[in-house]
Amino acid sequence: MIFLGLLEKKCVPCEGGVPPFTIEEAEKYLSQVKEWNPGENFIEKEFKFKNFRQALEFVNKVGKIAESEAHHPDIFIHSYRKVKIILSTHAIKGLSENDFIIAAKIDQLIKQ
Repeated sequence: MIFLGLLEKKCVPCEGGVPPFTIEEAEKYLSQVKEWNPGENFIEKEFKFKNFRQALEFVNKVGKIAESEAHHPDIFIHSYRKVKIILSTHAIKGLSENDFIIAAKIDQLIKQ
């Protein structure tokens, strides 16, 4: 199963010099992560929690994943209990496999 493959992969440092995913490439990966919405050069998802404490705990877990993978999303807490995550590979101003690896690992947090 390809989705499990994303969970087992590690992000590869990207310093530019490679093209971002085409729409077709991004769509193949989007089918492997649940409910991530595509933007022009990013994917995003909003998570809703019971309260601020749970939202903050989730953000801290996402931060640990981001640090261990050296691939950092934009994270926003709003409406005190909602967390919006935006993933993009900044060095190429678009999407790469790294974004989908992180998305899969973030989704796995909710299943735990």
